[in-house]
Amino acid sequence: MDAISSGDVASTRWNDWHTIPWAETFQHVGRLQARIAKAAKNEQWRSVKRLQKLLVRSTTARAVAVRRVTENQGRKTPGVDGITWSTPREKRKAVSTLDSRGYRPKPLRRIHIPKANGGKRPLGIPTMKDRAMQALYWLALDPIAETHGDLNSYGFRSGRATADAIAQCHNALSREHSPEWVLEGDIKGCFDNISHDWLVRNVPMDRHVLSKWLKAGFVEGHKLFPTDAGTPQGGPISPCLANLALDGMERLLKDNLPRRAKVNFIRYADDFVVTGASKELLETRVKPLIVGFLAERGLMLSESKTKITHVTEGFDFLGWHVQKHKRFLRIVPSKRNATAFYAKVSDRLRELRGARQDEVVFVLNPIIRGWGNYHRVVHSSRTFAKLDHLITRALWCWATRRHPMKGKRWIKRRYFRSNGSRDWLFQTDVSCLTHLTSIPVVRHVKVRADANPYDPKDEGYFDERLTRRMRSTLQGRRKLYWLWNKQQGNCPVCAAKITKATGWHVHHVVWRVYGGSDRLSNLQMLHPTCHAQLHACATEG
Repeated sequence: MDAISSGDVASTRWNDWHTIPWAETFQHVGRLQARIAKAAKNEQWRSVKRLQKLLVRSTTARAVAVRRVTENQGRKTPGVDGITWSTPREKRKAVSTLDSRGYRPKPLRRIHIPKANGGKRPLGIPTMKDRAMQALYWLALDPIAETHGDLNSYGFRSGRATADAIAQCHNALSREHSPEWVLEGDIKGCFDNISHDWLVRNVPMDRHVLSKWLKAGFVEGHKLFPTDAGTPQGGPISPCLANLALDGMERLLKDNLPRRAKVNFIRYADDFVVTGASKELLETRVKPLIVGFLAERGLMLSESKTKITHVTEGFDFLGWHVQKHKRFLRIVPSKRNATAFYAKVSDRLRELRGARQDEVVFVLNPIIRGWGNYHRVVHSSRTFAKLDHLITRALWCWATRRHPMKGKRWIKRRYFRSNGSRDWLFQTDVSCLTHLTSIPVVRHVKVRADANPYDPKDEGYFDERLTRRMRSTLQGRRKLYWLWNKQQGNCPVCAAKITKATGWHVHHVVWRVYGGSDRLSNLQMLHPTCHAQLHACATEG
């Protein structure tokens, strides 16, 4: 209590956005979140409710919420009011407006984004204030969701990823006596159909505020439509609400089925698989339990996409194909995922048919590295080699189209080079296209099932995993790799972790306009907000 009180007293001295002491602010919020998680673990729900009220009413938490929504990728996308918070003055003013008293959220702005299968997914864009309010209540709700979440749920959770989900699939299916049947579950329109009544009754947060969000409606084509079910995709709190609605499925199966049933449950967001000892068991016992569980929440399984498969036939999950060949479980990138990746590269090349070679490398490298790093945790060497061949062939077509009057040898010398035993490297004097086969295939160490990012005793464990992940992300970028290690992964301004999600800026301690060099001793990695804060304070000073 004293920590939060002292934090809010200190907050009264904040003159503007750039004077906020972020290190202290994150510490105050983190301490209270740890207390919420501890009370939730002990099922002390009165204490949980009291601590949540303290958190959402504290100015420090409001500042963190505003920072969260003004740093993410959607910060420049306005809601129905057309407002974004882009200046320090707007952000500081926004902190004082986050109050539940008299709060009325505005309708969502409905847009449609393309899906991998060619369809379109509806996305609801809240206003900046509504996003910040959701982020504020998420700070108080997420510790509970993490504490009571299913052990093998991996979607939208801190410190967990798709790689952990596929590693658990490997653990469940790779042994000699592992189950041989898999139920592939697909929930029909999960986000759009969750029962509002169930959410209001069961989600441990302010019910009046939650009900207002759920019933806010959406605007499409200048018309207002009501929302009778579902939690809108696009709001900061929506993934947490979906997780809370689906948590409990794993415990239900474990409590109602014997160990000899060989039931393993793995879920990522609304995609899940369940293993079983026989097809009959999955059909007659597991599936009815899941159907009943979902029906209470207003959800149902998609009959066309939910199927029971033998492991020797194989199944797709999260972009990977899992199949057992005799005693060996083989997990590779799925054909659909690889085809979609190559189509994306081809489309970009078509758009860049008039661009310089350096521009092509600049555009394609993030796409190739991103896809390769996602699939490096499975048996992907053969797929990588095949796709490298296809990409090189596409680049050759790009190059020959640019120079229809030149010979093939001239084009090869102009665009492709050799390096040791490797040939056909698409590179210039300053840049080189990344080859998928240059990305090392590594075994992923799955996150501990019972680890909680809000439990102080697990902090060292998650720090170690973050360090390993960031070193992998920065591999090959020597300057950033060295700086991140030197700072032990922390931002020098706010002391919070620098991650791929937070992003970073490279800061010159002595500015270049004052003669500062690009030597490593004069560089720091900072969060984007901290970088702007440092420059603003130095300019004002």
